[in-house]
Amino acid sequence: MASHIWKFYRYGGIDQVELETAEDLKKLNELDPKLWAAMTCPVSNMDYDQQTLKYLDTDNDGRIKIPEIIAGVNWISSILKDPSTIKKPEDSLPLDSINENNDDGKALLATAKQVLFNLDKEDSKVISIEDMADTQKIFAATAFNGDGIITPYSTDDAECSKIISEIIDCLGGENDRSGKLGISQSRLEDFLKQAADYSAWAKKGREDKSILSCGEETPALDALLNKVKAKVDDYFTRCKLASFDEKYSKVGQELDNDYVALLKKSISAETPELKELPLAMVSPNAVLDLTSHINPFWATEISNFAEKVVKPITGNSEKLTEADWNKVKAHFMAYEAWQNSKVGASVEKLGEKRLDEIIASNKKEEISALIAQDKALEPEFNRLTNVDKMIRYYKFLFRLLNNFVSFKDFYDRKKNAIFQAGTLYIDGRSCSLCIKVNDIAAHSARAVAANTFLLYCECTRKSSGEKINIAAAVTDGESDQLIVGRNGIFVDTKGNYWDAVIIKIVDHPISIRQAFWSPYKKLGALINEQIEKYASSKDKAVTENLTTKVGEASTKLQTAPAAKAQATDATTQPTNNSFNAAQFAGVFAAIGLALATIGSAISSVVSGFMALSWWQMPLAIIGILLLISGPSMILTAMKLHRRNLGSILDANGWAINTRARINITMGHYMTSVATLPKDSKRCFDDPFEEEKSHWKTWLALIIATIIALFCFLPGFSPYRRNICNFMGWTCSSDTTETNNQETPNVASATTTVTSETATK
Repeated sequence: MASHIWKFYRYGGIDQVELETAEDLKKLNELDPKLWAAMTCPVSNMDYDQQTLKYLDTDNDGRIKIPEIIAGVNWISSILKDPSTIKKPEDSLPLDSINENNDDGKALLATAKQVLFNLDKEDSKVISIEDMADTQKIFAATAFNGDGIITPYSTDDAECSKIISEIIDCLGGENDRSGKLGISQSRLEDFLKQAADYSAWAKKGREDKSILSCGEETPALDALLNKVKAKVDDYFTRCKLASFDEKYSKVGQELDNDYVALLKKSISAETPELKELPLAMVSPNAVLDLTSHINPFWATEISNFAEKVVKPITGNSEKLTEADWNKVKAHFMAYEAWQNSKVGASVEKLGEKRLDEIIASNKKEEISALIAQDKALEPEFNRLTNVDKMIRYYKFLFRLLNNFVSFKDFYDRKKNAIFQAGTLYIDGRSCSLCIKVNDIAAHSARAVAANTFLLYCECTRKSSGEKINIAAAVTDGESDQLIVGRNGIFVDTKGNYWDAVIIKIVDHPISIRQAFWSPYKKLGALINEQIEKYASSKDKAVTENLTTKVGEASTKLQTAPAAKAQATDATTQPTNNSFNAAQFAGVFAAIGLALATIGSAISSVVSGFMALSWWQMPLAIIGILLLISGPSMILTAMKLHRRNLGSILDANGWAINTRARINITMGHYMTSVATLPKDSKRCFDDPFEEEKSHWKTWLALIIATIIALFCFLPGFSPYRRNICNFMGWTCSSDTTETNNQETPNVASATTTVTSETATK
């Protein structure tokens, strides 16, 4: 059997497969995995339909792999009559493109038509993603929709509908596909169990005489007990402390500072501060007087409690001993234990009688049958998911193939790859190769192998408070002004604007142009640094000297009288400020020697350059520039040749199967440097332009003239000869005049100059 013939195109310097025909898609499983651009990709941080990625990620591991891509392509190829239509999909899927000869296709077509019917679009010939998104409208007219949840409207039986509503009221409802609240089988069983438990609990309370010890009034009397229980317990505890410690008995009778402060205010029986005071003052015999000396805040509750609870149980409504108090509490102990064992509280609102009616009826079996009937339609309505998947595969899958099987979209100037998040505008340029990253530190540690200059930016939308991190590749221009902390604007693929700030940089060469100027910039920076250091040191010295002089002047002013007294003697003393002529002569000689050396070097260079033919001069200039900038340019070119996309994506969760180079030409496209529009007009009338000073130009012309005269005019030959003799050089410009003369001795010339200097 002959193998399929594939077509490859050259994208980014590598061969990448071109998927053109339906046969290419059907045979994708035969393509060697080593020829795929990627082996896996993440489901996040991509400009791509997230639901499509979820459908493809069948094992839910957050990564799309080659087998999952092949399975998705095979599935959609079997559903559509012509799989190649996914290359140029329309906004909506035409129904006549679905393959009815395939069982799955036939079922999906029927489901799609049912959806359109439910949406009142039965005449439509296409179905869209938006149609599938309105699930509530799709299922609004259906009693059963396969989700195993029924609503009160799922049955015509009034009693069943009432019970379903009561269950929702007690336990809450579950969302049905129609958008209404309903119940599932588990919710029905939970309700029935709670109803049975509550009914049994209530029955025990009616039948056990020890529980309702006071008959039907037991709940009300127990409520009275619980209102004062904590305060009465507190009273008897205080009495025990008084008998335990004699000091406490005295202290307990005294009014503390808080009590005194309270009495200074206008108070009533309802004053909140009284609530926390003791119920009554402690008594030596630990007996609570229920009729007098009671805290006014609790007087009413104690009176009701004494009359309705204490008197029926103890026979005494005026005094309460601790023994009687324990007897009262024990009288309600069984009732309180029964209350604490309550179950089925969620259904209590229906009442025991109604719950018994529901349990005794056969409606629960009817409701279970309705739920089972709805659940039986699950396979049919699950096809809705497949309809949605079919539409999304039709619309989006081929774009994924052009970013996974090959990187065609990345190398297409009219498209963006799915991993490109938007465009960063910063420093007069736009960077279109921007990807979202989660962990900047982890990504930058791996992306350094991409040999690409990367800016890591934190992007924020002030309107929504959203934040994302991006990595932007800078592939053209220069990096002088790209520093941490600089701001820019990031525009995502949806047109949203984000404030961007650089928080990290991975430094790599950007362009050959930058490499050419790099040596000169480094030299300029070095010179500037040395000048700044020199100026700083001189400024410091001047400041210190000025401070010293001011101090000396201050001292002299203070010693002026003494100085006047010694004025006569001072006139007879020799001065130390005499001019040292020999010292300055040596300085001038050194300066002259330095100038002579520089002038001679310039003379040699200029003489050699002027000796060249006119066509050799530009070649010499180019050679000098290449000698200086060549090594930097060669090193940069080698690094730019290794610049690739693979490491950037690998650091973001991809498994790239190719180098995916970013060459210099593509670098110009990925990063666009600001230029004026074609045929634009410029006005040079700048009202704030700095006035130009021409002294530098005149100085350069004068120096050039002096050098030219010195080097070439015959009248300056003696001066040239003297300097050359002094330096020990042979004066090449005067060789015709001194061809038979011997070169002057350097030592003698030096001795002569030194002697003359000393004499002076």
